[in-house]
Amino acid sequence: MKLVRFGAPGKEKPGLIDADGIVRDLSALVPDIGGETLSPEGLARLAALSPASLPAAPAGARLGPCVARPGHFIAVGLNYADHAEEAGMPIPAEPVLFSKAPNCIVGPDDDIIQPKGSTKLDWEVELGIVIGKTARYVEEAEAPAHIAGFCLANDVSERAFQIEQGGQWIKGKSCETFGPLGPWLVTPDEIPDVQNLAMWCDVNGEKRQRGSTRTMIFNANFLVAYISRFMVLDVGDVIITGTPPGVGLGMKPPVYLKPGDVVTLGVEGLGEQRQTVVAFPG
Repeated sequence: MKLVRFGAPGKEKPGLIDADGIVRDLSALVPDIGGETLSPEGLARLAALSPASLPAAPAGARLGPCVARPGHFIAVGLNYADHAEEAGMPIPAEPVLFSKAPNCIVGPDDDIIQPKGSTKLDWEVELGIVIGKTARYVEEAEAPAHIAGFCLANDVSERAFQIEQGGQWIKGKSCETFGPLGPWLVTPDEIPDVQNLAMWCDVNGEKRQRGSTRTMIFNANFLVAYISRFMVLDVGDVIITGTPPGVGLGMKPPVYLKPGDVVTLGVEGLGEQRQTVVAFPG
C-alpha cells in the first residue's frame, strides 16, 4: 500500500493511493496515518479494503507529511561512505545519531523557509523508516517486524548552525520546514529490496545527488535494532538514514540554497518531492 495524508496544513486526512493513482479518503475508518493505524493489525485491516469502495479525495488536494507527527524523529549522520569522504569526516565505526525536532516535518511539496541568520542552507535526499511496532532491544533479524514502511525525506540542514556554532547537530537540523516527508508511506511488501533503491536530488534542474541505498554503511534493519538499544521506538516514529554524496557542503566551492531555488528529489519506489526555498517571513 501507499498511504498518504491530504488537506490543509494541520488539518490533513488519512488516505491511500489506489491502482489508478487516485487518493482515496480513509478518514471514516481511521483517525490518521500514525499510532494504531500503522501497527501490523491496523495495516492488515487497510490491506483488506477495496479502494474503490472509498470516496476519492478532492482533485489536486495538497499532500501533507505521510506520517502524523512522530514522537521521535531520529536521523543517522555520515551513513554513506562517499558522503563522509566529501564532508571530510572519517567513516564512523558505529552509527552517528541525532534528533530533528518533530515539528519541523512538512509535506513533500511545501516551501522550505530559510531561517533567520542562515547562510549555509543545504539539501539531503534520504530514505525514511517508519516504525510499526514498539521496538526495544530488538535483534537485527527481528527488525523487519517492527517496520510499517518507508518514505522519502529531505534532511534540510543549515551547515553554519550545525557545524560552526558548537554543541549538537540538532541546531542545524530542526528549523521550521526542515523535514519534508512523503509523498507516500510505502509498506514493505511493495519494496523488493530496500537496500537497492536509486536516489537523486537536483537544484534548479541541475544534477546534485545521485546514489543508491546499497552503499549505506549501516542498513535499515541494523539501524532499527541499534537505535532500539538506546531508546524505545514507538509506532509512528521516523528514522531517516543518511544521504549519498552531492550535498552543497561537499561542492568545491560549497554551494548553498537561497530564496527562489527549487529542490527536487526522489527515491526509487517512494515518489518525488519538490520544494521552493523562501525567505523567513517578516
